[in-house]
Amino acid sequence: MPSDETCANPLLLGWVQEWVDLARERNSKGLTTYRKAYAALKACPVTFQHPSQLQQLKGFGPKLCDRLTDKMQKHCQENGLPMSKRPRRSTVPGLADQGEDEEGEARPPKRQRKAKPYVPALRSGPYAIIIGLATLEEGTNNGLSKAQLIEVAQPHCDASFTAPPDPRSFYTAWNSMKTLLDKDLVYERRGPTRRYHLTEEGWEVARRIQQTTNPNQPIAVPPRLNPAPEPQEVDLTPPTLSARAPSLEIEDQPNESSYVDVVTNGNSSSSSSSLPNFRPIRLGPGTFEVHLVLDVREVRAKTDRDYMQNELAKKGVNPIMRSLELGDAIWVAKCKEANFLSRLGAEGDEVVLDYIVERKRLDDLISSVKDGRFHEQKFRLKRSGVKNVVYIIEEISMDAETLDKRAEMVQSAIGSTQVVNGFFVKKTQKMDDTIRYLTRMTMLLKKQYESKPLLVIPTEVLTTQNYLPLLEHLRKKEPTTGHHITYPAFASLASKSDMMTLRDLYLKMLMCTRQVTGEKALEIQRRWKTPYDFVKAYEGCGDGDAGKKRKREMVSDQMGNLFGRKKIAKPLSQKIAEIWTNT
Repeated sequence: MPSDETCANPLLLGWVQEWVDLARERNSKGLTTYRKAYAALKACPVTFQHPSQLQQLKGFGPKLCDRLTDKMQKHCQENGLPMSKRPRRSTVPGLADQGEDEEGEARPPKRQRKAKPYVPALRSGPYAIIIGLATLEEGTNNGLSKAQLIEVAQPHCDASFTAPPDPRSFYTAWNSMKTLLDKDLVYERRGPTRRYHLTEEGWEVARRIQQTTNPNQPIAVPPRLNPAPEPQEVDLTPPTLSARAPSLEIEDQPNESSYVDVVTNGNSSSSSSSLPNFRPIRLGPGTFEVHLVLDVREVRAKTDRDYMQNELAKKGVNPIMRSLELGDAIWVAKCKEANFLSRLGAEGDEVVLDYIVERKRLDDLISSVKDGRFHEQKFRLKRSGVKNVVYIIEEISMDAETLDKRAEMVQSAIGSTQVVNGFFVKKTQKMDDTIRYLTRMTMLLKKQYESKPLLVIPTEVLTTQNYLPLLEHLRKKEPTTGHHITYPAFASLASKSDMMTLRDLYLKMLMCTRQVTGEKALEIQRRWKTPYDFVKAYEGCGDGDAGKKRKREMVSDQMGNLFGRKKIAKPLSQKIAEIWTNT
């Protein structure tokens, strides 16, 4: 092995040595590459005329050779030396390429992988467009307009062709058309109305889709395809939902105030001995249908208020729209005979099932945790008596810096919702995913409930005091038999004014203090039963500096040793004292 002095290219070797030393100092990943290049150049007996010729050596690629060329040019300029010209051939005669094997035989060229035939992802934008265009006759040049194509393609796509998945986004499933045009799978015929049809390659893809999804069934023409002349291209507004789904059930807004006195407050006793005896109202199979009830405030954006309602209708779920006292979506069993319940002494024609959904966008979740609404909402959902509470968290795109700052808070909120409250948390990426989930839930609940009888608790035996103890008693006594209440009774119980007993109001007052969760508020209420007791306990701490200290530590003295989320440390105890005593 020649020394540095006897190297055939000492100048080039010196520069590579500098890079090796610099990479070692910086602990750079490129150290190994520079070392290999240095060793190969040091061992080479051939003098190179230009740095570009070093590509024959191991460790030297175009980038490294270009850097050496720049070094050489700078060196020549500083020392008044002529710069050698880049040779036409980068190889040096007589120098074996170090890509050869030990016996001097060139390695066989790598076999190029054959490109896989293009098959778009199932229910993606390209998939739906190809399926939609395949409804035409092969070989036809008539094509479909954009409006026609969207109409036949939308049922085959999970994303919307007309509205972006997020209000801040501009991309819809229609943007997939550019991909298909670039791949020469779709031909666009320009004119007053742009029309689209599949190319020969596009028909090949359509046939591959058919073989992949259902090899025994040809691609069928959807019955909704209308070959009649379409409006001019300037009118890009898709057909209104009323034209597509005339059966959409948009219920007149019920007068919520008429429910206020349906359930009385009753007395404060909640022991099992005072629970009422009753004969449940029975709804037989076939006498009712399960419907999704959606809160009218569930909107995508102020300029697109009906998006969720319309998209659900396209998927075969026609939601009942009304202002809900609690939650963003519930399911009801709606009697086919409107007067059936009233003849048996109940009210309305709907029975609330044991599922309720609260939907939160990620940004709304963060703000509701910060201002305390999140804990208050969970508390009210727990008090609703509905057995299955579902929290849908839409993980929309957010500012990365904000999300990083709040990541721990979000995970803690979701974890407590699952573990402490026992609610089911469903994460979705966007509103379209939420819509698909609500659709699946509706279909599942129709199958679950419509084939068996429903038992309804007469509203006349219910009070705000006995409602939850009665449900708990019935679920323990008959765990496989569900007992339900009418929608008017549910709305009455869920209304903030009727549900707000003194205990509830006390707990809500406590949770107005930041960091006081529902669990901590309940522990405080167990020790000091009413706001009066709480204030009196503070007054009993006395005055002066010693009294102020006792007030600041009164809650932490009682709850500082509790386990987990119920514990209240001194800083929070001091904050509570400041609010309740002006200390």
